[in-house]
Amino acid sequence: MAVSKFVTANGLRLHYLDFGNPAKPSLFCIHGLSGNAHAFDGLAPHLADAYHVMSLDVRGRGDSEWGPPGDYLHTAYVSDLALALEALHIDRVTLIGTSMGGIISMMYAGGYPERVERLVLNDIGPEIAASGLNRITDYMTTAPADFADLGEVTAYYRENYPALRETPETNLREFVKWAVKPAANGRLAWKMDPAIRNMRRTDAAARPIDLWVPYARITAPVVIVRGGDSDILARATAERMCKVLPNTRLVEVPGVGHAPSLLEPEALTAIKSFLPGS
Repeated sequence: MAVSKFVTANGLRLHYLDFGNPAKPSLFCIHGLSGNAHAFDGLAPHLADAYHVMSLDVRGRGDSEWGPPGDYLHTAYVSDLALALEALHIDRVTLIGTSMGGIISMMYAGGYPERVERLVLNDIGPEIAASGLNRITDYMTTAPADFADLGEVTAYYRENYPALRETPETNLREFVKWAVKPAANGRLAWKMDPAIRNMRRTDAAARPIDLWVPYARITAPVVIVRGGDSDILARATAERMCKVLPNTRLVEVPGVGHAPSLLEPEALTAIKSFLPGS
């Protein structure tokens, strides 16, 4: 059972889930753009015997404090991660990052290569396919502000997250309940700063960063998990990543879009074989 804990970074109180076993090597999980720390609830038990697994709510999401509206930038997220790890006295860490969390992980691993033991990138790379980026931008900026009940929330997720469309209703409700909270009007509202969802394509966060630069500086072994039907991570980009960093393995999950849950047999087997003792 995970325990909710908090750490302060850049003046913000950030929430994370601690799955226990602190005597083991540290492993941090970082969710995607609209996700939260509970995105790894299913994966963590598979790794908790061999690792001290922790899962972070990135600023402005979940139970973490909201930041200044103009600071929802990858550079700020990386700084938050660096300071959080420092506050927790973690000198070396294994990172698992999904989508945006993978970008944060890549940037951190390239900026602090000596501090990253191993790196798992879930359906993300230094280049993002335009079609997927447009899809995500559209649903982020047009999302309803609130919902009548969890049934409406699950319907929204099925429509906008291809990888979740075949998820059983009970499982999906358990997954999405962490993304919303009761609102003053009796409905359910996002547990996310509206400034994140309202960010326009022309905002500073939309300006491209050449992620190949930090990626090329990574010294840790890397596993890339790619959804076979992903519209975010093109196969050509994933193959180039393997050439840039030879100590990289690519695993594809057939029939899955963006992003795999990491519980698919192909993904889970690859991660467990990649992480010593898991």
